[in-house]
Amino acid sequence: MLGWFHALMPKEERFFELFARHSQVVVAGAEALRAMLDGGEAVARNYQIVMDREQDADDITREVLIAVRRTFITPFDRGNIKDLITSMDNAIDQMQKTAKSVRLFEVTEFTPQMRMMADAIVECSRLVQEGVPLLKSISAQATRISTLTAQISALEGRADEMHDTGLKDLYRTHAASNAMAFFVGNEVYDHLEKVVDRFDDVANVMHGIVIEHV
Repeated sequence: MLGWFHALMPKEERFFELFARHSQVVVAGAEALRAMLDGGEAVARNYQIVMDREQDADDITREVLIAVRRTFITPFDRGNIKDLITSMDNAIDQMQKTAKSVRLFEVTEFTPQMRMMADAIVECSRLVQEGVPLLKSISAQATRISTLTAQISALEGRADEMHDTGLKDLYRTHAASNAMAFFVGNEVYDHLEKVVDRFDDVANVMHGIVIEHV
């Protein structure tokens, strides 16, 4: 009886609007982070954009978590909603940490592999932006969502390869002559890899939601 009652009650659709807004902010943060890695004056010019977008994302995340507590019927499991918005927020939080690391160590030159990893981050963010609204029609869009999450996971694998190749080149160039340059470069690589890993977490959450609801 209770199941029939829940089925007849309107679901809170505002969650999808909040997910979409958050994904837009994540894309903007990713694009600003990539722009930082053009180097030179672009670092300082785009740093604050990453910071601002991370704050915007925190505000939206807070709205979602409040809505989860106050909404009687949610579009899908409350735990899934929390996991999704938290994983998305973790991605832009890691972008902020990356930008802070770049600023802290006053890095103004970046390797081709670093820029390619940043390109992968932007691509992951856009795939998430495309996929999140599809959750509103999860049954009809299950195949497309699964395709998008697989693409994100593939990008994570490619980013790992870029990380390993770039780190090896960095070691060969600086390990013997400039240990600090190697240390700083390793920090940047590590942070970039973690950003892509966080997007893979988002993909896993989205794929899990599809499995549970289709």
